[in-house]
Amino acid sequence: MSWVNQILQGVLLGGFYALLACGVSFMFGVMRIINLAHGSLAVVAAYGVFWLAERYDMNPFVGLAIAIPAMAVLGWLLHRLILERSARAGELVPILATFGLAVVLDNSLFVTFGADTRSLAPYIDTLAYDGIDIAGMNFGHLSLLTFGVAVVLLGGLQLMLKHTSMGRKIRAVADDASTAQLVGVNAFAVNAFASAIAMGTVAIAGAFLALRATVDPYAGGPQLIFAFEAVMIGGIGSLWGTLGGGIALGVAQSLGAKVHSQGFLIAGHVLFLLVLFARLVRDGRPLRSLFIRFR
Repeated sequence: MSWVNQILQGVLLGGFYALLACGVSFMFGVMRIINLAHGSLAVVAAYGVFWLAERYDMNPFVGLAIAIPAMAVLGWLLHRLILERSARAGELVPILATFGLAVVLDNSLFVTFGADTRSLAPYIDTLAYDGIDIAGMNFGHLSLLTFGVAVVLLGGLQLMLKHTSMGRKIRAVADDASTAQLVGVNAFAVNAFASAIAMGTVAIAGAFLALRATVDPYAGGPQLIFAFEAVMIGGIGSLWGTLGGGIALGVAQSLGAKVHSQGFLIAGHVLFLLVLFARLVRDGRPLRSLFIRFR
């Protein structure tokens, strides 16, 4: 029964990873841009909600309702000032630009808030630790809420992409931006809207990160790794695949922790590498294609 409980805890953890990876998957699926500042932006959102809670004694969920549109506006500005301009210079430039942005954000948070860790758990009373016991298995209320929000968010985005006019425009631009513009679609406006949506999801992920754990100014790097692994395991550009990838990563980490005290991170990384190698073999690509050859 303990192994079953461990798997269930991994599934719930996977919901958080899917929530964290949603923005990465959405942005890459639309604009083919890997945002290396994704984790740092999530931490910025977490600190923003914490600041509202500490300064104005505001419930974190009320603060999140403020943070989502604020981060959406930031996403629009990010696209207007950095992503759209850097994308013109080649595929590598946006990666370097967002890496630089991550460095700036991390150090700015350090200068502003210091090195102390922060958490939103004290502001949500018993939600942080209460749970439901069923047949010896514990389901934390916050974990269940996180998983439910991930499913609703990913499902809502999927419905938006399939059944709305803006969703069809986003898919058209993702498939072929030049052709979409020929039929009257404003690719710039669509990409800016997609960036705003992605940053809105980042705000949600950042808030839940601070609700379930502590954050510090440099916590964005590890969160980016987890998000990237969930996206790669589930399949790039697939929202439901992102949920599956997050669950697979969470279960692997949970079982790894059960086997060995240091197996939590190792098991997740091993699963990521196995999936990556399996796809290379499936596509008939040699393993040396993972490496860059300098001539």
